[in-house]
Formats: sequence, structure tokens, C-alpha cells
Amino acid sequence: MPPEAAARPRIVRLRTFGELDALLVVMPVSATRESLAALPEPQRWIDLHARARPRAATVRVTTLSNRRQTLAVLGFIGAGASVFELLQLAGRMLAESAARAPRSIGLTTLGAASALEALLAAALAAAFELPACKSAAPAAARLRRIALPADTPLDTRYAAASAAGTNLVRWLTALPPNVLDSRGYRTVISRLARRHGLAMSWLGEAALRRRGAHAFLAVAAGNAHHEAGIAHLRYRPPRRRTARADVALVGKGIVFDTGGINLKSHRSMLAMHTDMSGSAVALATLIALAELRAPIAADAWLAISENHPGPNAYRPQEVVRAANGLTIQVIHTDAEGRMALADTLVLAARTRPGLILDFATLTGACVHALTERMSGVFTNHPALMESLVAAGRSSGERVWPFPLDADYDADLESPVADLLQCAVDGKGDHILAARFLGRFVPPTMPWAHVDLAAATRRGGLGHINTEVTGFGVRFALELLLRQNVLHSLRESPP
Repeated sequence: MPPEAAARPRIVRLRTFGELDALLVVMPVSATRESLAALPEPQRWIDLHARARPRAATVRVTTLSNRRQTLAVLGFIGAGASVFELLQLAGRMLAESAARAPRSIGLTTLGAASALEALLAAALAAAFELPACKSAAPAAARLRRIALPADTPLDTRYAAASAAGTNLVRWLTALPPNVLDSRGYRTVISRLARRHGLAMSWLGEAALRRRGAHAFLAVAAGNAHHEAGIAHLRYRPPRRRTARADVALVGKGIVFDTGGINLKSHRSMLAMHTDMSGSAVALATLIALAELRAPIAADAWLAISENHPGPNAYRPQEVVRAANGLTIQVIHTDAEGRMALADTLVLAARTRPGLILDFATLTGACVHALTERMSGVFTNHPALMESLVAAGRSSGERVWPFPLDADYDADLESPVADLLQCAVDGKGDHILAARFLGRFVPPTMPWAHVDLAAATRRGGLGHINTEVTGFGVRFALELLLRQNVLHSLRESPP
């Protein structure tokens, strides 16, 4: 199980700088001598400032002369810095302080209040320990206190829930595949549901067969066990009883993807234990909504399976029937994510949510288009796209819109079935995959698909300094709670 909430650093009010192991301050490059005078031991900062003017996105470090020898880290931002740039700077500042292994840090800003949330997000990410399997892991000093200015307007509950959700995604995604297999994942999901008061049901392979979910079952057929299934979790706000969800969060949970019969090469398979990160985003977002007691009725639908070769594995040129009756001609068994999601989307849509939002590490084509710095977004509801892009911009988890025009369906026409699983070549596969998924959502139901190109990135991303980024939770919470997209959808029906 991931670390308990009690293991998180306490967020307290900053009293004196002398009580801290490290002090992190963000200020604009245009800072004046008077601004620097507000820092502890200001003369050293004034002298540094006079020696060389700071540049945006740079960091300066010194040690204060108090009893604790507090490490002081000063980061500079330029005018009009984006949220992503603020997060990136905050991550760099936390990395500078890491060698000191601080147990208490203070966070503040001078004339840059919007940077405080970025600093807090970076601190909570840096304090989180990813799973370790070493027999003699070194005991590291753990960050215990994060001190904020007494007059901060920052919503620390929201910031803490968002960070905890991101860290949960990182923890799950980093687990090795012999720990987080289908059975282990179901156990973790069940325990998390109990911990956070979520209702949960599990649709195993027999139940999915009764529902005609043969696209999902085709992927599961190569597994040596029968532990695959779809987890359905529910959160309902206090004092609100409703069967219908405002939003259904759908996630791809392929806990290891060999490629199936179309076996991946060594390098392509090496990180395929991370192919379940879409399901982790959906799960962690639901938990964050529950922690915040958000006024949103939400479901999560998690498609959990491995994709293995074997005597019963599905093969190219098979024709399978999905839960909505559509027949699919299989082209490549390594396009398993869209098969598992197809039936999951059908089941989620049957509950008639106000919005379906799915997350998946679906295509290499999206990574080739964007690199791992952003993720791709698609929607069948044009009025929704502006909110999706705005949520990416204001959360610092940037997304880029791609077309979903109907003429792309020509590349998915099949001579023997209702549609092809994918095209034979890889051109625009992220777009074709989205068009494929759209066939399993009613056209009048608002739906957005996030292709998680940014789920992992060597060297980290933004404020996250590990390869597993946890991308998606900040974006989803921003979209649902701050952009208030559900209200916008009610105001602009399709």
C-alpha cells in the first residue's frame, strides 16, 4: 500500500527563519534592493544582486549564519512566467536543497504569490518516497514540516490533495510488474477504496463475458491466469444521493504489455510496467475528489489486465465483438489499450454520466508528435476543447489538442468487420486511436480522451524530479473543480 496520509509533511505557519533547515524564496528578476531587504540577512543577497543581475529561471544558494545554518535558495522568475515554468523553477529549487536532506523547510515569495503553490507542490513531490525494493535501503532524513507565510491565501487542502494524488500515481506506476500484477492491483484498489470510503465493484472475466465485453477479453486471453477485470468505483458528495455520475473517469490499466503475439523488442518492452498509469490517474483523481469532499458525483472505471503472448492469446485478423455490438478486425495485438478501453467506455457510458474523461498511455505516435513534455487531448464536444487546453495551461500539466474529424474513419474501414482496430502503418495513430475509441461513446455524450505522452520522462517534468511524472491528476482537478467544466457543459449542450 502507498504511504499513509500521516506520513506526509505537516504544513504549518512560518514563524522565524531560524527554525528551518532550508528556506526557499521565489522572486521576480525585476526585484529591487528594497525587495531584497525583506530577506533574512539581506546584505548578502544585495551584494550578490549587485555583482551580477539574475536571469529568469535561475537559482542562487547561500547559507545563513544562524544556529541551524539554514540553507537559503532563491529562485528568479520572469514577467509572465507560465505555471509550468513556475513548477519547473520550484522543482529545481527543491533539487538544490535535497543534498541537505532538510527535515523542515520554509516557502515564501516576494511579489510572486502565484509561485507559492508551485513551491508547495514541488516540496510535497520531493518529500514523497517511491517504492524501493533494495535489501538495505539507506535511511534518509524525511521532510517533516513545510512552513508557509502566516498570511498566505493559498488553499492548502486543495494543494495537498492534488499532490497526494500525483504521488499515488507515481507510486503505482513505479511498482515492478511482479508486485502490481492484475491480482495485486485489484487488492490495492480495494484497500484504497475502503480507506477513502469509496464504493467498489469488480467485473471479472465471467461477468464481462456475460456483458459481451469480448474486446477486453481478447486482450486478457493470453494471460496465464483469469484475474483480469474492470474495477468500478463510486464517490458521492456528502448529503447527495444520486445514481448518475457527473463525470466518469476511465483509465487504461495494462499492468504489463509485452505486445502479445506481436511481441515488442527488448527496449520497447522495458518500461511496459508503466502502461497502467492511465488507470492510476483515474483512481487518484477520484480519491482526491473524495478527500476534498468535492460537490461532484464521480465514478472511476479501471481496465486491469496484462497483455501476454500464449496459446490462447488473440491474434491479428481475428474478429471480435465489443459490448456495444460493434465488430473489430484485429490488426496488431500491441494496440491492446484501445481494445480494453472500448468495452470499458461502453460500460461507463451505460450509466449516463455527464462527462466521460479517459486517460491512457495509448500511442507512441503521440509521444513522437509532442515528446514527453505534453500530453494529447481529443474531444467529441468542440465547446469542451477550450476548457481542456486552459486546464492544462493553468495546472502546469500542458496538453495539446488534436483533430477528431470524421474523414479519418476512412483509414479504419474494414472489409470484414465494422471497423479496423488500427491501420497497418503508424501514420497518425494517436488520431486513429481516438477515432476508434469514439465509436464506443454515444455521440451526444461529452467525452474527452487524454493520450498520456507525458506519463514518464527521463529527468522528470516540471516540479517532478523522477522519471515517473504522475501527470494527469493536477490537470483533471483543475478541469473539474477550478475550470468548473461540468457547469460549462450543462450551459452548452452538444
